[in-house]
Amino acid sequence: MLTDIEIAQQAQLKPIADIAREIGIGHESLDPYGKYKAKIEFNQNADRRALSKLILVTATTPNKSGSGKTTTSVALTQGLQKIGKKAIVALREPSLGPCFGMKGGAAGGGYSQVLPMEDINLHFTGDFHAITAANNTLAALVDNYQYNHRGKPTQLKSVLWRRVLDVNDRSLRNINTGLGGSANGIPQETGFDITPASEIMAILCLSTSFDDLKRRLGQILLGYTFEGHAFRVADLGAVGALAILLKDAIKPNLVQTLEGGAAFIHGGPFANIAHGCNSIMATYAALEHGEYAITEAGFGSDLGAEKFLNIKCRAAGITPKATVLVTTTQSLKLHGMVPEIEIKLPNKEGLSKGLLNLQRHIENLQNFGQSVIVALNQFHFDTEEELQMVEDFCNQLGAAFARNQGFAKGGDGAVELAKKVVETIEKNPSKPIQHTYELSQSVEEKLTNIVQKVYGGAKVILGEKALSSMKQIKELGADQWPVCIAKTQFSFTGNAKKVGVEKDFTITIDNLIINAGAEFIVAVAGSIMRMPGLPKDPAAMGMDINDGVITGLS
Repeated sequence: MLTDIEIAQQAQLKPIADIAREIGIGHESLDPYGKYKAKIEFNQNADRRALSKLILVTATTPNKSGSGKTTTSVALTQGLQKIGKKAIVALREPSLGPCFGMKGGAAGGGYSQVLPMEDINLHFTGDFHAITAANNTLAALVDNYQYNHRGKPTQLKSVLWRRVLDVNDRSLRNINTGLGGSANGIPQETGFDITPASEIMAILCLSTSFDDLKRRLGQILLGYTFEGHAFRVADLGAVGALAILLKDAIKPNLVQTLEGGAAFIHGGPFANIAHGCNSIMATYAALEHGEYAITEAGFGSDLGAEKFLNIKCRAAGITPKATVLVTTTQSLKLHGMVPEIEIKLPNKEGLSKGLLNLQRHIENLQNFGQSVIVALNQFHFDTEEELQMVEDFCNQLGAAFARNQGFAKGGDGAVELAKKVVETIEKNPSKPIQHTYELSQSVEEKLTNIVQKVYGGAKVILGEKALSSMKQIKELGADQWPVCIAKTQFSFTGNAKKVGVEKDFTITIDNLIINAGAEFIVAVAGSIMRMPGLPKDPAAMGMDINDGVITGLS
């Protein structure tokens, strides 16, 4: 059996100019990065977007290996093409941290991948590097401002901005800078987050144009003066410098699927610490150049889909026509209390208990007004009896169901799913989004609504640090923005070990972070880390390159 990278390396790629031409993008709008990937510029056309059908792909609560959302997104795109539909997928870019850490790459898998797989999973077109450079340039400029205004009324009382790096490095979570004497700056406590957690990543992904990008960059909150006034990037005078660093990164990236279809890959915020969606610009591009646009939202629907529907859809003015909910018998058994080492074995009782997790996700999406198609990623060890159990359960809840074998068979293995999606959109499309909260509600009310309506919990408790942020949030008018809960992806609760479906639990919000440029409040729940650490045996240890051929990248 071939590995993902071996399948990708055997593929015959089309020149990227041919991919662009097939979807109506001329050479004048193409900025190639080699033979098989390119940046694009396009004149947005809202009328053309309105004619396309947006499909959201999300998942049930995953196990550590994930549920296969990206693979399913690519497979669905290929399956739609197999039945004669013009479909384009829009995905997030992988982060180097997970690629070299535990999770591996994020370009799909098997015969449902986006290519060139190695480039996409590694440096790609440099977007992550540009965001890292912009973030850290801003950190240096703030430190320089403090150094040159030390002892003056203009010096900031507090600095909020942190540095980022696209590496899992727990040692950098909390650091001291400016040590070694006055010539080296002002000593202070600070730290590093991973690049996908940078507010600049969120800004790039939520910007609808380059002008909107600059507007949002100017709003970034850097700290406070001794008089208690907010100090922003616009006050520092650094908007132009940051925009220069991001002038190419804001453009969507065009690549192709394993079967030669167009794919846009752009931006990469994590859904457990950010809003978990690819860029609005890439989604717009997919909508304007395809009959169907498929996009995913990270991790389970309680994280990615909730933020997609409450945050991204509001910012972009878009609404999915249907939502595909990805699951596996493995993840359902795990949430049916089956030990992880046994989830590949037949276990009807464990699967039956795990269906309650599936039910919560289906009902959550239906409460948003979404028409749901459950896509079960089928494995060779799945039994017919267990697959039928899942299908019957979905039918009882009013959700469509399809088996997906895109990993093993590419587009041919996703034709059943594609047909079910088309049928659902034609006969029972999603209703207008029923948001979990109104923007006019207080921050605490918004958080409570998410915990009660989406997670199934009882209440929210704001920690001391979170409570102390409320005054600044109200003064900035940030209480009128959406909220973005940062919590574990492995549970509806804030505790990763609480699998299955919990009820009447409490979520404690330890901190509220004002992302004034992204225009949302990050609510940090539990022990979630904005800078992950490496596992005991990092994926990096199994990678190599010989004669230009990369091995070990998955």
